[in-house]
Amino acid sequence: MSEIQRDLKHNWIANLLDGAFFGFALGFASFITILPLFVSTMTDSAILIGLVPTIHNVGWQLPQLFLANRVARQRQYRSMTIWMSIHERLPILGLAAVAWWGKAMGVQTALLITFILLIWQGLGSGFTANPWQSMIAKIIPAEQRGTFLGAQSASANLLASVGAVLAGMVLSSMTSPTDFAICFLAASFFMLISWFFLAWTREQDSPPPPAGPEQRGVRFWSGILQRDVNFRWFLVVRMVSQLSVMGFAFYTVYAVRQLGLNEIGVGLVTGIYTGVQIIINPIMGWMGDRWSRRNVLELGILAAIGSALCAWWAPSANWFYLVFLLAGIANVSIWTVSLAMVLEFGEENERPAYIGLANTLVAPMTILTPFIGGWMADSFGYPAAFIASALAGAGTELVIHLKVRDQGIHHNENND
Repeated sequence: MSEIQRDLKHNWIANLLDGAFFGFALGFASFITILPLFVSTMTDSAILIGLVPTIHNVGWQLPQLFLANRVARQRQYRSMTIWMSIHERLPILGLAAVAWWGKAMGVQTALLITFILLIWQGLGSGFTANPWQSMIAKIIPAEQRGTFLGAQSASANLLASVGAVLAGMVLSSMTSPTDFAICFLAASFFMLISWFFLAWTREQDSPPPPAGPEQRGVRFWSGILQRDVNFRWFLVVRMVSQLSVMGFAFYTVYAVRQLGLNEIGVGLVTGIYTGVQIIINPIMGWMGDRWSRRNVLELGILAAIGSALCAWWAPSANWFYLVFLLAGIANVSIWTVSLAMVLEFGEENERPAYIGLANTLVAPMTILTPFIGGWMADSFGYPAAFIASALAGAGTELVIHLKVRDQGIHHNENND
């Protein structure tokens, strides 16, 4: 029995629990709800409030390529992942201090420190992402990666939902600044538990491959892009798919303002969006492992198109239950299935560079997409943003179907 197979059950359990408790933590410090709400107590600026999730998303993507060479030289990825991960967890504890002593600091100082901590946290997640993905690719066999990532995402979403409910109870029953301080302290506590499970991972040392000077910079990265045609088209898919889901951010506002969705309805569609991801994550991951990750990604993009078209056409708020169900399926595909596909490209010594390219090069589109969607919604109305999302989804679907091939367990071919 190989060392990977010997430790496989242990690593499944350790990393599922890592993801679950990290998700639980994010329920108390959500980048979509809790943290924007916290920032809104210090400023009325919609731009600053809207930057909260963008900082996290861009921070996760942007640094990955710049750490690729260091990651590739590691005898094991676990140690680097553990130490880098401190930078995505410790800032949340800092936010608890800001929440507690914010009034004494003054609003402007507290707001400045908050954004410094958010940037630190976002970049910390990016510092962790490349060695973590490389570690997962090493300790989880290729034919199980989709299933594992789907199960981990499902467990994270499930406990994030529980955490969000508990955070809502804290915010409604306690006064400021105790409420946010308690939420961020709880998030820090569960992130610490998550960190211990991450550190519980078993990974055997392997000799680092010889790396010539050409593997340490732009020339090596550009060489990958030049020779691996399939990977280039996959990057196009990752970039354009950002536009295919840009309308998702406006669904709730449109349904409430234009179609009269009430508070109960908002809670229901949020529950549907979260619940479908809990259920569909392991299913789509398993389908990708057993059938075809490219085909499962296609199904997700079709769901994104259907969601946007349904939102554009919807004559009443009731249609948004279907809109959010399809959006949840699309989100799983674009996140979980795409993540598993990234890990199929390249040999082990090249994988950190592939991971870095697949994320860092997409970061500019991640930054631009909210501005493009917001401009379209402000200039032409929310339905125009929905149609634009559907058209971008159609373009993404076309590229996947015509240009992208399965890698790894489905096909051994790598290049054109």
